[in-house]
Amino acid sequence: QVQLVESGGGLVQAGGSLRLSCAATSVIFSISTMAWYRQAPGKQRELVAAITTGGSTAYTDSVKGRFTISSDNAKNTVYLQMNSLKPEDTAAYYCNSKSPIAGDYWGQGTQVTVSS
Repeated sequence: QVQLVESGGGLVQAGGSLRLSCAATSVIFSISTMAWYRQAPGKQRELVAAITTGGSTAYTDSVKGRFTISSDNAKNTVYLQMNSLKPEDTAAYYCNSKSPIAGDYWGQGTQVTVSS
């Protein structure tokens, strides 16, 4: 059974930092592009950052220079280090794995709230 389990969300003041973690089932981790999405109330879900199996990364413009996506292959875990957080970063953050072989999976989401 494929599972993505997120952790690390919470409440933080503007300018603060949080690190999100997503532990994935090993069978999909090594063959999937892993990504973080977020969805704020009343808005569409948007891609925040992604990392390929080869280690290439990509970020949406609004988080470049503040967020860092990384992966630990030994732990089948992907991280999102979020620094210099802003109130507009407030959203539910979702882990996603995508592979033409394994398919597309989502975690349950973790809430990030940034107070001004």
